[in-house]
Amino acid sequence: MGLPIDVTGAVERRIRDRDGTGWLWVYDVPGPSADAPPVLLVHGLGVTAHLTWRPSYAALAKHFRVITMDLPGHGRGRRTRRFSLEECADDAAHVLEALGIERCVIAGYSLGGPIAKLLWQRHRARVAGLVLAATAMEFLPGGRGRILRMLAPIATALVFTRPAAVRRELIERTCERLDRSCADADVATELSGHHLLTVLEAARAAVAFSSRSWAGAIDVPVAVIVIAEDDRIAPSRQRALAVAIPGASMIEVPGAHTACATSADTFVPALADACLGVWSRGGAIDR
Repeated sequence: MGLPIDVTGAVERRIRDRDGTGWLWVYDVPGPSADAPPVLLVHGLGVTAHLTWRPSYAALAKHFRVITMDLPGHGRGRRTRRFSLEECADDAAHVLEALGIERCVIAGYSLGGPIAKLLWQRHRARVAGLVLAATAMEFLPGGRGRILRMLAPIATALVFTRPAAVRRELIERTCERLDRSCADADVATELSGHHLLTVLEAARAAVAFSSRSWAGAIDVPVAVIVIAEDDRIAPSRQRALAVAIPGASMIEVPGAHTACATSADTFVPALADACLGVWSRGGAIDR
């Protein structure tokens, strides 16, 4: 199968997974030179790498080698019924090792933020810095998280009994939220590979995650991109993440939670500046 969405210049790579029984599909966009610094992009819940990051590839590739992949159960991601944020971080580190990348900037959007932070926590030597966008220390603390956990069995039952209807609803909602920034047919193709139970497990992992007790220990350069009109993760929670991490810089851009796609004209320059700033602060690149 070729790339579901046309991404000019991207190289598609198959890498054996960590236990050697399957494959990880990796998208590799070359930078301006063979020794360009690398950046690894981690997408959010329920979408794919291309739906999240495609508008950013060209701008980042002017400075960086760009690596990305679909999360387990998402798009062409690793086939599994289980979803663990820690295992996602381990998969990412495995990909970097397989590609011969010693250190890079890790950029995480929404649920990609926890994975980026866990990559720092579990594979510190691989991480030159973090760019955390539209994300927080925890997504749904307290009562809201408990309510969602109570509703999880209902969602699981719907996935089992009406999978076609659930998939149609997911595609329709995603198309609506992306607001024509990507063709409906491309969205449907990207989401056709979703394993719905794994995506549901990813939602549970998001509800359970918290870095509140250890975010302050992050000791690499960090930039936090706050989405000013975010309708999913309160901007105040995004700002709190920046405050909690010593020395983190903060950039605010307009837009809803889908700003990476629907407000690309402002988000993409901010992302490129954040990645360059983090790499520069790490002492690895001259801006």
